[in-house]
Amino acid sequence: MKKLLNEFKEFAVRGNVMDMAVGVVIGGAFGKIVSSLVADIIMPVLSLITGRINLTALAVTVPAALEGAKPITITYGNFLQTVLDFVAIAFSIFLVIKAMNRLKRKKEAAAPPPAEPGREEVLLTEIRDLLKKKD
Repeated sequence: MKKLLNEFKEFAVRGNVMDMAVGVVIGGAFGKIVSSLVADIIMPVLSLITGRINLTALAVTVPAALEGAKPITITYGNFLQTVLDFVAIAFSIFLVIKAMNRLKRKKEAAAPPPAEPGREEVLLTEIRDLLKKKD
């Protein structure tokens, strides 16, 4: 049992697991922000553009097949809202990753060139090449 706990401890404190945990927490909060952006800002503007139609209220009601049964309501407006949330989140993440890649490229470009080989290395290389020619 102690071995299992030690293995779990090593797994849990690895950098990758901690990074993933932080990413999940930040991603959840980021998702809420983007969902609020879509629901509270984008959807009302879209509703205004489309003639004050509340997109989330869009639905189709299918009459009941049996007498006395409740009709079926297909609320496709909620689906449209969820799709818009997804597109907004995916686009936002794309922009964040693009910015991170740009910063990474700048950092790689700023890396200093490798140092010139020292005098000893040059001499050893020449000796090696001469020995190869001899054989």
